[in-house]
Amino acid sequence: MRGPRIGDLELENPLILAPMAGVTDSAFRLIAKKHGAAMVFSEMVSAIALVRGDRRSLEMIRASPGERPFGVQIEGPDPDSMAEAARIAQDHCDLVDLNFGCPARKVVAEPTPAGAGLLRYPDRIERIIRLVVKASDKPVTIKIRAGWDSRSINAVQIAKMAEECGVAAITLHPRTRAQGFSGKADWNLIAQVKEAVSIPVIGNGDVFKPEDAKRMMDMTGCDGVMIGRGALGNPWIFSATLAFLQTGEIPPGPTLRERLETLLELMRLMMKFKGEERAALEIRKHVGWFSRGLPYAKSFRVRGHRIKNYRELEELISEYITSLISSQSGDLIRCTLERRSEQLT
Repeated sequence: MRGPRIGDLELENPLILAPMAGVTDSAFRLIAKKHGAAMVFSEMVSAIALVRGDRRSLEMIRASPGERPFGVQIEGPDPDSMAEAARIAQDHCDLVDLNFGCPARKVVAEPTPAGAGLLRYPDRIERIIRLVVKASDKPVTIKIRAGWDSRSINAVQIAKMAEECGVAAITLHPRTRAQGFSGKADWNLIAQVKEAVSIPVIGNGDVFKPEDAKRMMDMTGCDGVMIGRGALGNPWIFSATLAFLQTGEIPPGPTLRERLETLLELMRLMMKFKGEERAALEIRKHVGWFSRGLPYAKSFRVRGHRIKNYRELEELISEYITSLISSQSGDLIRCTLERRSEQLT
């Protein structure tokens, strides 16, 4: 099942990992690619920090060969820094994405709003897009929200303007900035944007299981589906969704053992890119996500949030499995460890 063509980039399927701050580093991207994501994105990168040569920001735009195709998402309040950041990023990625959707207070704050804050100033968005498209040799895409609030829904207008400025694709999360992540994403708005433009439209928002992705595509006609929160602790959502789109059947989910082994694999990858000390700090949130729905998950998470090194994570998992075996019938828990679960939610 082929995905959308974005500029000169043709995706092998329609499923894309969303950029997520503090999550979509190289390690997480490699796991997502392994499990079927056609394309992955960097964490959101500050254009101003990138132009200043900030070490962490430069690190965030780099990817290993196994992560391709790879997009870098940048955010910023002014056209010049965004264009210069795109020039820097284009040497490390396959496309440059402009964030006009981040709802974080520090990002949208006046007097220099970025992210979703720019949805109140379409003329600024237009100037940014025009300069970035001119500066970048790679396809330029944008990610937007429905609008600033319910009284200023302008996604269709922004999308049409972006297409006229040379944008290669549009991703829409159809909530307003005022909503944050509350309420429901209005998928009808994705359909309206798709009807209004001829470039690929990627739907985003409230996709937590394979049926959600298919329903979004059927309901809106969107060319691809970007999955964010639904992939936290659940990289199998990509392979399961692709199978469902192709066959109409959802394959069994991972076994408990596979989930825990993937958590260990994620930390090993983090260590490769960041060193063990930093990896130990960053794996803690993933322990919470990967343990959702497991027996005695609370105590597992409590210990997991104190992990200081890889050995401690290995010991936690080993002791967790031993405690399960001792607390239940050995045959029963062995079956649990190897039995494939229902889809993760």
